[in-house]
Amino acid sequence: MTTTATAKQPSSGPVLDWSAGHGPVTGALSATTGAFALATTGAATAMPPGWALAAGVAGALGHTVASLRVRNAGRTLATRAASWLVGAGWTTWAMTHGPLTWTALGSLATIGVGIGAAARSAALFEEAREEEALAAEQRQIAAELSAERRAIAAEWVERIQRISGITVRVLGVEQWPTGAGYSLDLEPAGGITYDRIAQDSARLSADARLPHGCTAVASPGIHQGRVIVDVTTVNVLTEERTYPTDYAPLSLLTGIPWGYRTNAENVLAYLREQCALVVGPTGSGKTNMVHTILAGFARAEDVLTWVIDLNAGSAGLPWVLPALNRQLTREDSRPVRPGVDWLAGTYDEAVLMLDAAVKVAKQRKMAYQDLLAQANTDLLPVSRQIPQIMLVIDEGAEILASSDRSMRKLAEKILEVIRIARAMGVRTVLTALGATGAVLGNLMIRREAKVRVALTGGETEGMDLSKMFPGTRGLRVDQAPYKGAGFMGTPESPAALFKAWRILPNQIRDIIAATSDRHPTLDAVSATAAGPDYARRWDAERTAWMRDHTAAGTGPRPDLAPRPAGSGLNLSALRGEPAAPVSEEEELARRFREQIDAQFGTTPDPDTRPAAPPARHGGLNLSALRGEQNNPAQSAALAALLAAGPDGTGASAIARALSDEYGTTRQTVVGWLRDWVKDGTAVRVGEGTKARYVHRQHAPEQPPEG
Repeated sequence: MTTTATAKQPSSGPVLDWSAGHGPVTGALSATTGAFALATTGAATAMPPGWALAAGVAGALGHTVASLRVRNAGRTLATRAASWLVGAGWTTWAMTHGPLTWTALGSLATIGVGIGAAARSAALFEEAREEEALAAEQRQIAAELSAERRAIAAEWVERIQRISGITVRVLGVEQWPTGAGYSLDLEPAGGITYDRIAQDSARLSADARLPHGCTAVASPGIHQGRVIVDVTTVNVLTEERTYPTDYAPLSLLTGIPWGYRTNAENVLAYLREQCALVVGPTGSGKTNMVHTILAGFARAEDVLTWVIDLNAGSAGLPWVLPALNRQLTREDSRPVRPGVDWLAGTYDEAVLMLDAAVKVAKQRKMAYQDLLAQANTDLLPVSRQIPQIMLVIDEGAEILASSDRSMRKLAEKILEVIRIARAMGVRTVLTALGATGAVLGNLMIRREAKVRVALTGGETEGMDLSKMFPGTRGLRVDQAPYKGAGFMGTPESPAALFKAWRILPNQIRDIIAATSDRHPTLDAVSATAAGPDYARRWDAERTAWMRDHTAAGTGPRPDLAPRPAGSGLNLSALRGEPAAPVSEEEELARRFREQIDAQFGTTPDPDTRPAAPPARHGGLNLSALRGEQNNPAQSAALAALLAAGPDGTGASAIARALSDEYGTTRQTVVGWLRDWVKDGTAVRVGEGTKARYVHRQHAPEQPPEG
């Protein structure tokens, strides 16, 4: 019988490490006991005394050679050689006159004390010698660095004097650990402030022959009489960096990373009390930036994210659909939670969300008075138990500036959340298409949105950086011509160049899966205040718009057009009501839905079964329906495909026709159509948004097999 456990042996005393080296005490003890044992044995066996002396001389020579190889000090060499020779001399004398006399024992003890004291002194001398050698090496390195720093300092003193007409004294030069540049700590003469140097940033950068995208930016120093000039020598904004893949837990209180500066260091957004504003024209990487923001919130353990996007929910759908469609699985078979806690893609849902946010803020003010008093603060202590709600509103700044009556009502609710909910842990992140007066004209936005991002992408129209970052000089759009690059300023970090990470669709799915257990739940007080509007946010009827967007094409829809009498089988009875005309907004929604399907895929209905191969002879043939009697919805879908004739139809039209009677979703129909294309029942015609499906019976004649 074998076992993996090892029985614990009883301790029999102190454990000795026989592989350890000797110190002054153990070395002296070992030398004296060895000499005494050798002298006693030699005297008893009549050993020639000269042997002990010869052994001592050999030991002294051996240790001297070894010490020379490791370059020990002369004091160490002398101590070790003397110890061997003195020990050998005593052993020779004791073997001749007897080692058991009081004279022999007393002299041996004296020799041991002397050897220990000499060894300790030599060890201390060696340590001091090594420390001095290291210090000398560091002084040499410092001297070399100091020479480089002095050269940099002299260069910039002359440059600032020549370009700006300002005399400065350089107090320090710090090389960045990333190797992308350095910082100068300046003290201007004559009461000059940092903004005088900042206004010449472009001229100083040009005079220093810095690469494109590299700047010399002046910012306030430790006090008003000091200036920090950050000089970038390597343009890290040109390269595309993907979002970090460690997905480590974050906290709102320690900052959420939104990108990296030109010195390659992460720039953090502290949003416990501040709101944020992100502007960027089309093509600047604003949507990617929103996904980066949502990724940071998903990783935070004390944040719940609510998203409003009236453009078909495009900002939040990639964070919701993989979980709702069961495209992600975990080892314990538990469902994966969406990456955001609530998504509103319609006006009515946005109203419910904003009303809930107002109720939560007001209820928290009343219910947590004792907690505020206990913590001696007027800010609600945010934690996993009481998470902060971050309300991300895509193109929310445009809602605030809209003149539409319904949008004005929505804007009033957004401003109410911003106005009353700071202390109670509800903050907003608004996005906009440009930094214009219409966007920044609202006083509430200018006062509360202290975390600001301007993604330029080289676009100059509608990018007034002086309005976006008032009081900051030297910022130019052409400094950040790259997609995803721009300027970011926070109360802790002045406005400066930065770039957002590129977050890929597969990373969004990975973050959803990795952070599913990390999301907090809304505290009981807030959940009660939010009521059923929050509790039922993921109900099927509330999320139907996420699954049932149409994407069958942008041209005329033959399956919805009136058909002449006798033109074929009409399944209008399955639709429950006549099809309404398709508006331009619905058409855009269909195209967006198809892009989402192409990017993230869909999940077929688990009851899907392959349809039987169609007959190859002419005429209407419903034999394919016989194998689907156990699934009436699929039979009706195949009948609709047959009824569409040679013009074909799309998944969205079939789903609408069946939704009233069977409740079939578009994703389920897409799964059926894919299976029918594989087994030859249907033929896909066209690509992209113009794709449609035609039953094999109405498809162009195929060449005979064999």
